[in-house]
Amino acid sequence: MIVTYNWLKEFVDFAYTPQELCDRLTMVGLEVDALDEIGGNLDSVIVAKLDSVDKHPDADKLTVCQVNNGTEVVQVVCGATNHKTGDLVALAQPGSVLPGDFKIKKSKIRGQVSMGMLCSEKELALSEESSGIMILPVGLTLGQPVFAALNRKDFQIEIGLTPNRPDCLSVVGVAREVAALCDKKLQLPIPQIKESLEPIAQQTSVVIEDADYCPRYAARMIKGVKIGPSPDWLVRRLEAVGMRSINNVVDVTNYVMMELGHPLHAFDFKNLQDGRIVVRRAQEGETFTTLDNQEHTLTAEDLMICDGQRAVAMAGVMGGLNSEVQEDTETILLEAAYFKPTAIRRTSKRHGLHTESSHRFERGADIDMILVALDRAAGLIADLSDGSVLSGIIDNYPQPLQTPVLILHAEKVEKLLDIPVDCDTIQTLLESIGLQVVPGDSTTSLEITVPSFRPDLEREVDLIEEVARLYGYERIPATMPVGTVDACLPPFDQQVQKKLRDTMVAGGFSEAMNYSFYAEDSISKLSVATEDPRSRQIKILNPLSEDQAVMRTSLLPSLLETVSRNLSYRSQDLRLFELRPVFLPQHNGQGICEKLSLTAVICGRRNPEGWAQSAADVDFYDLKGIVEELFATINIADVFFDAIDTEPYLHPGKSCRMIHDRHFLGSIGEIHPQVLVEFAIDQPLFLLELDVEKLIEIAGAHAKFKPLSRYPDVIRDSALLLDSEVAAAQVLEIIQRSKVKYIENAVLFDLYTGKGIPQGKKSLAVRVRYRDLQKTLTEEEVSKAHNKLIKTLCRQLGAEIR
Repeated sequence: MIVTYNWLKEFVDFAYTPQELCDRLTMVGLEVDALDEIGGNLDSVIVAKLDSVDKHPDADKLTVCQVNNGTEVVQVVCGATNHKTGDLVALAQPGSVLPGDFKIKKSKIRGQVSMGMLCSEKELALSEESSGIMILPVGLTLGQPVFAALNRKDFQIEIGLTPNRPDCLSVVGVAREVAALCDKKLQLPIPQIKESLEPIAQQTSVVIEDADYCPRYAARMIKGVKIGPSPDWLVRRLEAVGMRSINNVVDVTNYVMMELGHPLHAFDFKNLQDGRIVVRRAQEGETFTTLDNQEHTLTAEDLMICDGQRAVAMAGVMGGLNSEVQEDTETILLEAAYFKPTAIRRTSKRHGLHTESSHRFERGADIDMILVALDRAAGLIADLSDGSVLSGIIDNYPQPLQTPVLILHAEKVEKLLDIPVDCDTIQTLLESIGLQVVPGDSTTSLEITVPSFRPDLEREVDLIEEVARLYGYERIPATMPVGTVDACLPPFDQQVQKKLRDTMVAGGFSEAMNYSFYAEDSISKLSVATEDPRSRQIKILNPLSEDQAVMRTSLLPSLLETVSRNLSYRSQDLRLFELRPVFLPQHNGQGICEKLSLTAVICGRRNPEGWAQSAADVDFYDLKGIVEELFATINIADVFFDAIDTEPYLHPGKSCRMIHDRHFLGSIGEIHPQVLVEFAIDQPLFLLELDVEKLIEIAGAHAKFKPLSRYPDVIRDSALLLDSEVAAAQVLEIIQRSKVKYIENAVLFDLYTGKGIPQGKKSLAVRVRYRDLQKTLTEEEVSKAHNKLIKTLCRQLGAEIR
């Protein structure tokens, strides 16, 4: 938000210097980003008089001027044609630096010495006028700086506002803060209107079809306007705050918006086909051309201002090309309204239109400022365009909004701010910014009526923040909090999460931190069935964008987008993981279930690039090794890998589920090529998904140790002839779950399907290690145990011993 020093002084009689004012505003929470003096570096551009104007002897389009600067007469060569002897002009002397870093120096032009330059308004950044040099009013003192002579000295103050302070998106709003700082009264502009006898109700009407999106709409009409350029004071005022002049009517609406903070819009009444206003939602697929000559396809969520037959403005965002004020406009319908902030924000984002108007409406305009702004603008338009304001106002306000009332307790203020403050002090501070304060039910409480220009004040703590601001942050003592610290371990679930993160990082993974929401179609790219709970996504009521419209039911889409983005940057060796919650609907459809999940992806080379490193790429077994390390870290044993019924986004035959005691822990495998295409990934990618909630439930708090045996082990190797579809994991699972004594561990060390093996069969070689902690096993004991194990495998798997 940009304001000027002089404009603020019109509303508050303060004595601060510009720098002091900026410092005080910053300390009260309105951070000043920049302070620039308008014309401050142009003191060497002075008032001068043309003593004579002669043609250049060697150039038809140049003149040689003798210029009196108040102390001496100097020669200046000029290329303009709008000057004559006796005119007062703006002389930029040698050494001056004009806007745009244009340096003025003594020079020769076609053989004639030129001691400076005669400036146009554009060259001094006073306006866009550049057709000739600037001719100054008579009576100015020669040699005086032009900006001082024209009373153009001012300071531009740029304030970096936070979104919760829409009240300061105006000069009056900032002036209100200044008045509170210096304990002065705020002088609001008083609208001056002379109405004609003709009533507005006979000319037009307003119908609001959607009072939720538009609670209030008011209008005035001005007849007999003459469209033309704005006076200099209005042009200068707008340019000082970064706006360009268009014409007298549009400039007034912009001026009042900057002054009072409420956007306005002017319609050419002759272009309103039914001569009335209808506020309604757009029809799905309806098209509309805005003032910037861009056509937009509307949705049923867009609020439009219509004339009964067609849309003439995109409510709160931009007017329509079909109703803009033009040179032949004679009758103006002036709009001032209040629109629902979320509706304007969505429309603005949907159509890529961010305007000064939408910026204010989407943060919350002042609904009670509507009539003040309307009268202020109508009076100015009538004065500047010789128009006549029709009598009366159309004010459609079907359901007036309730004024919020809050209770503030002085003891709570003291507790939170740690300052001694009584009710009288609090009342004085809050009343200085326009809040109505009366005593509450107790001697230490106050009843606060919040004005409509402060929609950010919703709770008692918001009022306490206002007290802190106005009391002065610099006056609040800096005290360290005092308390006791108990040395104890963090909760078990946090311990498990830390171990998981540490193990992933130790394995070379980087943790990703994605948003907790994504586009609604993200989950469908994973080929997840519609009946899957992950397809029942929770929608955001007010999403930041269409790409962040629903809560995540899976971490995978966000990670895949991260992988795709990194691959586009030619970063192809990736190890990423994310440990965050996903959000699923409850089984009964009531409420949301928040579950912790760990998802990891890996692709590219197994080892860093180097002469001594293998160039092999990662595969399923690299990720499986990470999984086994994770389980060991949190003391989970006996996890089985089952290749049946894997996730639809995993490659069949190259993926499996992880099962512990019939509990599903997660999935691991290669991502399906079709899914990779959906996310523009052109290389194999391997995935790990773990249900962290389930891991916490079954993880062991402490590892279970067995003493090292003093007795030797005995190894038995056996080759089993099995059906091809029997998974190796099934063999190990049966061995681990068997009741056979003395088994310490078992590993598969060979797979053979060559000569001598029947079609549809395979040979798996298993090595079983036997050991007893109390004695040395005999050959008979080992043989008995091993034979029992082999019989169990043959019976359950239909195996044969080779």
